[in-house]
Order: sequence, then structure tokens, then C-alpha cells
Amino acid sequence: MSEWQSLAAPLAAERCGAHGAPRIVFVHGFTQTANSWKPIAEQFVARGFEAVVVDLPGHGGSAGVRADLRRTADMIAGLGGPATYVGYSLGGRVCLHLALMYPHLAGSLVLIGAHPGIDDADERSARREADDALAAHLLDVGVEAFLAEWTTLPLFGGFEFAEGDRADRLRNNAEGLASSLRMAGTGEQLPLWPRLRELNMPVLALAGSHDSKFAAIAEQISTAVPFGRFRLIPDAAHAAHLQQPQAVIDAIVSALPL
Repeated sequence: MSEWQSLAAPLAAERCGAHGAPRIVFVHGFTQTANSWKPIAEQFVARGFEAVVVDLPGHGGSAGVRADLRRTADMIAGLGGPATYVGYSLGGRVCLHLALMYPHLAGSLVLIGAHPGIDDADERSARREADDALAAHLLDVGVEAFLAEWTTLPLFGGFEFAEGDRADRLRNNAEGLASSLRMAGTGEQLPLWPRLRELNMPVLALAGSHDSKFAAIAEQISTAVPFGRFRLIPDAAHAAHLQQPQAVIDAIVSALPL
């Protein structure tokens, strides 16, 4: 197995695998870091791919970076180049923006528990206020207490996060995570639903079978794009790639022209 090597980029990022091999870029969710994707990424490296993982603004080695979704997508496109882009939750929303902004770079797109945005302006405003309040709460209680609350939300279906995952999330700081909520939260995102038909690359929309809200959204995405496929990951909630990593790998391999 090749070792992970740092990339010179505006965001903290690493690559692994043979230069010139087909590339897959993995983008994490809120409170995670690039490390959360490495076990899956290394499985693709073993299959002959080059993998890139990245810390989003406000997270991990990019904790001091402040950026909205479009600027984040711009930075990741610059470091990722032509590739398959795989994004979970917040990372999925970033990848959606990237694919719309740089369709020539996104050969395929994999979205796990991703939301194209809230259509209703009043609902979007309410979500923006909720994201801002959550950011203020995070700054008040600190990262450790916030993570204890965040990882026990019903969204994750009672999943027991591994101690290594928890330790990795604790590398984040409150200021960076709060900035991510306020600048790249769902409430701040303009809805992309009307533009999904522009995505002419293969799009695989995944969700955990116990994540009913995002399963419905993933199915809607798959029917809104010209070349969409929808897969449920059995026995998983929102963090399907952590709860059932092999099933996520199998879904990506079977559904996309990698």
C-alpha cells in the first residue's frame, strides 16, 4: 500500500496511490476530517486508483480557512482535477456545487446523505437561524461537549462511533466548526434542485436504509439527473460510509463506470 502524501493546496489534502491512475476524491461531512475517508479510500487504491482526501474549511488542517460552499468547491476542484468525486452530507453538498461549476472535471459523482438545498425561502431562513444558533451553542460549550451531543442525534440511528473517529473529530476547534455552520450550512445554501438536470455525468445517490429523510432525497436526486442511480445501504443511518463501509464500496464499484 502506498503511503499518504500531502498536497500543496489552499486546503489540507493528501493523496495515495499511483500517479496517473484514475482519481477518486473523497470529501467528508461536518465535524469529520479527511481521515474519516481513508479506510475506504485505501480500498480503492488497492484496486488501482489514486485517492485524494481533503479537510474542508473549518475542519482539521483547514481549521483556519473560511469559505462558503462555492469557494470550497472551487478550491477542491483546483486540487482534485478530473476525478470521480465522492461526498458525504456537507461534503456531498460541496461536490454538487463542484459538479455544476466544473462539469468537465467531475467524471462521476457519488452523494451520500446529501441535500441539494431547501426550496422554500421561509424554511431556508429558519434553517439559517437554526444553524447560527447551533454555531453559537458550539462556541459556548466547546468541541468535546458538542460532539457528545452531535453524535447521539437520532439522525445517526444510535451508531456507536469508534474511539479513533471521536479522537479525530476532537482535533477540530470550535471557531472553525462554527464558521462552517454559518458559511456552508444548509440554511445558507441556495437550492440546486432546478439545476440537477445539468449534471450529465453518472450520479450515484446513496443513503442508509434507516435514514428515511435522506433516502427520499437521494431517490429524488437520482430521478432529477439524466444519468442517476439510487441505492439504499442496508442497516445504516445517516453516516452510511462509517456504519457499512463495505456496502458503500460495493455500491460505488457496481454502479459507476470507474
